[in-house]
Amino acid sequence: MDNRIAIVGIVIEEKDSVEKVNDVLHRFSDRIVGRMGLPFREKNVAVISLIVDGTNDQISAMTGALGRVKGISVKSMITKSVDK
Repeated sequence: MDNRIAIVGIVIEEKDSVEKVNDVLHRFSDRIVGRMGLPFREKNVAVISLIVDGTNDQISAMTGALGRVKGISVKSMITKSVDK
């Protein structure tokens, strides 16, 4: 399978979800190339952006696991394919 590069955006709306999000990200840390997290205190949310390198299945598994965490929203944008 071809590797792809993805941008994954995560908005954490419930602080109780932070630990679960970090657990998922730790499980997929070998796929994460870059991570930036910012608290948006005025809106009472946190925003995390990720750059991910992996197969479509690997990226989908990560975003699917994140999507099952209560209190967050997750969206991804994936390239068609990237030579490795």
